[in-house]
Amino acid sequence: MKKRSDKSSKPERKNIEKNRRDHMKSLCFKLFSLVPSHHFKASKSMLSQEDRLDLACRYIKQLRERIDKLNRMKEQAMKSIKPNSSNNIMDETNNICSNLPVVELRDLGSSIEVVLISGVQRNIMLYEVISILEEEGAQVVSASFSTIGDKIFHTVRAQAKISRLGVETSIACQRLHDLVD
Repeated sequence: MKKRSDKSSKPERKNIEKNRRDHMKSLCFKLFSLVPSHHFKASKSMLSQEDRLDLACRYIKQLRERIDKLNRMKEQAMKSIKPNSSNNIMDETNNICSNLPVVELRDLGSSIEVVLISGVQRNIMLYEVISILEEEGAQVVSASFSTIGDKIFHTVRAQAKISRLGVETSIACQRLHDLVD
């Protein structure tokens, strides 16, 4: 009798083990799909599963370091503002307003993001920003703006029209800075 139960449990264990391996494989694939493509140099298909896991671990560590750095910067900024002094807060607000407009261009590998903060007094036309990006080889994917108080926040996301050529970000960045100055 014992032999019968052993024989029936052996294929069952094989199936359980196969399902476990398949599940782990799908989880590894899902994890690696979350890593942005500009964080690895080799082709995705040429990397072994071990290399993919190692790459995902390094990416997670980089994100943790960035979070820690941003938290430290936030704490320093919060310490520099004295909570009970309304005059200091007004001075800081005036300093931010006097530095407007502000342009930041982020290269995200296959795409770019432009963040433009301007004041109501000196508003930059969004079409001018889009024109510069298109002239430098980018195709605008999305553009949005929001107004908070007397500041206008523009966000433009774009990708390369021709992926082989990419976008000339240094020239685009210089032209955007020239536009706001």
